[in-house]
Amino acid sequence: MSDDEVDFDLLELLRQSLGLGKPDSNAPAETRVLEGAEHVYDNSIDVALDSQSTRAAARLIWECMERKAYSTRTWSTHELHPKAENENTLDFIFTMDLLNYCFWSENDSERRFAVEYQGKKWTGYWSLVAALHRALDEGIPILSSDFWQNEDECTEEVLRNVFRSTTDEEIPLLGLRMQCLREAGQVLYERFNCRFSNCLEEAKGSAAALVNLLADSFPCFRDEVRFEGKEVRFYKRAQILVADIWACYGGQGYGAFEDIDKITIFAGCSIWCVEMIRRQIIRDHPEAKINAILIDFFLYDTIKEQESDGKEEIPHHRTRSIWY
Repeated sequence: MSDDEVDFDLLELLRQSLGLGKPDSNAPAETRVLEGAEHVYDNSIDVALDSQSTRAAARLIWECMERKAYSTRTWSTHELHPKAENENTLDFIFTMDLLNYCFWSENDSERRFAVEYQGKKWTGYWSLVAALHRALDEGIPILSSDFWQNEDECTEEVLRNVFRSTTDEEIPLLGLRMQCLREAGQVLYERFNCRFSNCLEEAKGSAAALVNLLADSFPCFRDEVRFEGKEVRFYKRAQILVADIWACYGGQGYGAFEDIDKITIFAGCSIWCVEMIRRQIIRDHPEAKINAILIDFFLYDTIKEQESDGKEEIPHHRTRSIWY
């Protein structure tokens, strides 16, 4: 940042120190993810969005979603996603999204990391879900925060067995996954009485409050960066976690969030693009019950279907990181 640029975050701290513009503690929670995405869009030089193409994409996406009757119920139709709407499922989703990152491989489909479970070979995100189910079947308490903290029981050797592959390639970033589990276990112990459900209780039915709570409490959920003088938040996995809970429980019980539409798509560059698509769909179809979560789920499922059919033609970048 140059000397001529305004540091808006520092300015806000100064205002608060002078008693000016002090935030209302009773105001609805905001993640500021969309605000940051718009800031990136407004200040980017090398990346731009084509309005005409965005409108065309909105029409195509809505037509496909309507044709498939795509909804939150689709989440639970996936073979490996948990079906029971209880606290154990909540712990499964929390564990799953703690570790939901970086599954890509430079190897071909026959040599990449894969998990065999119930007679099938699973790759990518599904390899993680399959590995968790397999560990539970084998009596390993992989959902327990007490287990994560126990360095005598939850060793690297044990986790390597939990995520063992049918190929010679092991799961990427195994050491960092262990760190995420250790860290989360410690936070749950110190702040939430070893129960993730207490996080939801503290959020009081607000999706945005839960995202902020996760980012504030668990460093491994805190993906943010400064861009052109402003803090930009992504909170990708924190938002995925909230969205998965909402979809799994059908917006009821643990999944009842009064402000679920504040959750954005779960990626960096495409956040503002999908927001433009969502707004266009609403303009064209005011009655549509659509949010960024459903668009994200639909796009992910669609690209995976194309990959399995050998039809994927769009290249995408790959990053070794817990944030992606």
